Amino acid sequence: MNYSSSHARKNPSRETCEGIIKRILMTEVLENGKNRHFRSASDFMNYFQSLYPASDALTKQVQRAIKALDMPKDEYGYFIPNKTTEQLNHETELKQLFQKANISVIPMEGLEPLFLSADKELRSYLIHVLEHSPLFEGKFVTALETNNGIIVYTLNPNQLKILIESLIV
Repeated sequence: MNYSSSHARKNPSRETCEGIIKRILMTEVLENGKNRHFRSASDFMNYFQSLYPASDALTKQVQRAIKALDMPKDEYGYFIPNKTTEQLNHETELKQLFQKANISVIPMEGLEPLFLSADKELRSYLIHVLEHSPLFEGKFVTALETNNGIIVYTLNPNQLKILIESLIV
């Protein structure tokens, strides 16, 4: 295709419109963190009309491009250019699950590991007992089974060590 003139074609192809729309939306996301301006084909028309003669055919071509891109929209009706509908549905499902499970992030920097050597046959049961014991409530963040025992992550390793050692003797 020869683009020697800025108006070599009266209207851009649908594919050209799709590419332009994607670039506009990705620029919007990069500059603002998300799309806050584009909800429908008409929101893109000022840009297209600055490049091509305004016409019903141009409007229809931009509308076809929007339809072909099949972009999901956020809760405010703005296009989400960098996700598919499937990805958005998956994220929504994860978000609901995280809320239901009361998920919170606990930075590991403040936690210290404490290794408990334990027989293989009892490791899983010991973790279950630790997790459900009022004696250990609030004393550790997590416990993981390892090859030779259990690693317990805690904010107070000395306090937990003293408690465990008092039960060993």
